[in-house]
Amino acid sequence: MGTLKTHERDAESAFIADVLRAEADAIGLIIKRAAAGERQAWRDALDLLDRCKGHIVVAGMGKSGLIGAKISATFSSLGQPSNTLHPAEAAHGDLGRVRRGDVVMLLSYSGETEEVVNLAAVLKADGVPRLGISSTGDSALARLSTVHLSLGDITEACPLNLAPTASTTAMLALGDALALALGQRRNFDADDFRRRHPGGLLGAGLRPVVEVLRFKVGRNLPVVRDNATVREACQQTQTGRRPGAVVLVGEHGRLTGIFTDGDLRRLMLQDPGGMDRPIAQVMTRRPEHLGVDDLVRDAMRLVLENRHDEIPVLDHDGKPVGLVDVQDLIALKVVSE
Repeated sequence: MGTLKTHERDAESAFIADVLRAEADAIGLIIKRAAAGERQAWRDALDLLDRCKGHIVVAGMGKSGLIGAKISATFSSLGQPSNTLHPAEAAHGDLGRVRRGDVVMLLSYSGETEEVVNLAAVLKADGVPRLGISSTGDSALARLSTVHLSLGDITEACPLNLAPTASTTAMLALGDALALALGQRRNFDADDFRRRHPGGLLGAGLRPVVEVLRFKVGRNLPVVRDNATVREACQQTQTGRRPGAVVLVGEHGRLTGIFTDGDLRRLMLQDPGGMDRPIAQVMTRRPEHLGVDDLVRDAMRLVLENRHDEIPVLDHDGKPVGLVDVQDLIALKVVSE
């Protein structure tokens, strides 16, 4: 292959922009339909999903089936059990995947996909609730659905208007919107999310910061009165494994400042006699801190955005309970060295 000429590269860039614009327009069409009166259908769909006592089973053929797998995964991650069903396999024994209390979501942009329509007919005969998603309310799928949502007349991003592109983007976006709206209706919160995502950065970031502290007040983190000298403060924190900072408090035990190893090095370079200076003169006053209700992701933000290596953690009265050290976050693999 030869090197593309400048005008050819420009044409390709413009084509990519046109594809993305077409996909964005497909989502915009759904928004316009809602503004034009489709909101009741959305509410009906949410009511149907909210009444589900079992699994939300998602079924679609081809590209719609792949989109359905992602929608199903989103429902599961937001607390609603979900799985997928291949419409063609359903007629050969896999209907056993659908149980009493389930709701089946059926996806077909045309609304005429034979396997999906046949599955909808069987489910209707069995009294299984069905949420259909297709382009129009006049489709066969729409007529067989308990509740139906229309995507509208979408022009595919494909120049031939054949390959499912913009239509599958719109279908995915609508599925995500339904899953998130259902989670919101059921008050699905960050703690619920963390319990379903214990691994990786998502799970680690949603852990309470107090769960990951190596240095805790009363165990291995001394707190020092801010009327001490630098030398006295250092002497009080020389026992055992020490953090990279001295946590300083006022008369009533509330945080007033922090003095880091880096602060000590800079002080010694600037003032060799600085060890006998009051630490209140050289500490960082009112340092950024975390509360006992904050999460690991809040500590990550302070480390990554502000380059803090040590962050005090305070109780609701402003008194230190611990210190987040950047090495704690590196050990969790949520930040890198």
